[in-house]
Formats: sequence, structure tokens, C-alpha cells
Amino acid sequence: MSPRRNRPKGAGSSGRSAEDDAASRYGGWQSTESWQGEEWSVRHVAGASAAGKTYRCPGCDQMIGSGVPHVVAWPEHAGVDDRRHWHKACWNAKDRRTTRVQRSRNAPRF
Repeated sequence: MSPRRNRPKGAGSSGRSAEDDAASRYGGWQSTESWQGEEWSVRHVAGASAAGKTYRCPGCDQMIGSGVPHVVAWPEHAGVDDRRHWHKACWNAKDRRTTRVQRSRNAPRF
């Protein structure tokens, strides 16, 4: 007995767009949110697709470790260089944070 097929037989006619493929490539989903009077594209990234990479969260100024699920957000009108990687909790609390992160005296400045 052969295993069950999990893919549609017509792989070319799946009806998915390139944007759907890009979102699934990173293991998450993409949406649009309004923040500070701008529209932001927000993509949720699964931890498996972030393996081997580290980022600095602009919300808390801490490192997002390799393999940690997080959020990538950028203004709709901006380019690739304006993407920022946030902890999910920091992105959800962005309206409750101050505009400037206070660092301790011995914290590294990146």
C-alpha cells in the first residue's frame, strides 16, 4: 500500500499567489496594521525559519535569539532596508512603551 498524497495532483494550478508562497516560506502569516498614522506590513516568523540568525529588537533593545519566533514589521511605503525584527510581546506592547529605551550604564550600544 502506498502512502497517502498530501499535495494536490495539479501542483501548478494551486491558486496561490507569490505573496502566499513568501509568507509560507517563513513559516508565518502576513497582515497589515496601522501604527503611528502609517500602514505597516507585519509578518509573523516561525522559529524554524529563523535558525542561525540573530536580530536586535527595537522595542526592548535586546537580542532575538536564533530559532525564536518573532515578528518582522515595516512601513508599507518603505523598502527592504526598513524591515525590523521585533519580539512578539514587544510588537504587541509598542503603544505602551516610551519613545526612547533607557539603557543601563554598562549596556552595549549597537
